[in-house]
Amino acid sequence: MTHLLVSPTELHAVLQDPALRVYDCRYSLMDPAHGRRSYDTAHLPGAMFVDMNRDLSVPHVAGKTSRHPLPARADWQRRVGELGITPESRAVLYDDNGGASSARMWWMLQWIGHATVAVLDGGWQAWQRAGFPVASTASLPAATMPYPPKSPLVQLLNANQIDGNKQLLLDARDAPRFRGEVEPIDPVAGHIPLALCSPFAANLAADGSFKSAIELREKFAPTIDSSKPVVCYCGSGITACHNILAMAAAGLPLPALYAGSWSEWITDPARPVARGE
Repeated sequence: MTHLLVSPTELHAVLQDPALRVYDCRYSLMDPAHGRRSYDTAHLPGAMFVDMNRDLSVPHVAGKTSRHPLPARADWQRRVGELGITPESRAVLYDDNGGASSARMWWMLQWIGHATVAVLDGGWQAWQRAGFPVASTASLPAATMPYPPKSPLVQLLNANQIDGNKQLLLDARDAPRFRGEVEPIDPVAGHIPLALCSPFAANLAADGSFKSAIELREKFAPTIDSSKPVVCYCGSGITACHNILAMAAAGLPLPALYAGSWSEWITDPARPVARGE
């Protein structure tokens, strides 16, 4: 089983590993109940459900925070322990939206220093195509104890640290939203000045699995050629993590995350907004 991405066949072969922990991260922005409903219908054997809004975010405060604010690091460490993850655990995460919500949890585990975590490449759909068994009974944590403090493996930035003159900013939203032509979610359209559009969907092949390392390096070529530190953002800090995971899969250095992202950036009318390319 590889460190970052695991195939259904690789995961199926180690399902009985006592150190393995599998988490169902399915989520839909337009239907918050989708993940739990899907989990209750069928999920990977032994998988536990993780909710984007209740586990991987704290409540949004209109006009002040992003749509999916990160919990305090200490609170997340406590929740990780409640989910049964210990420093010895090998965590595998999956979803049904190309790894977008799994990547959020992947990043958050890196944030507390947990390195042994992978995303199921191709997610729920790939598992189904492989014909492997599923379960419908909810699984409970194998252990519940505080996760010990460890150094983060990733860098987190706030809005006051964002500067396109000094950083290479990558926006994971699709091109029309980046250009400000449409904005179906947030009250202001556009992007952070000097950012580049790098849609997370372009990290994926037609079957929903991640592209090869060579293809991903081509996509992220601007980061290789740049002398500036790289910062990833998106609408609310979820799909930005997909770009970070893709860069790691390509063998590139891990960029920083602006977790507040666009939905937080626009809460301050003094912050500049750009439109177009």
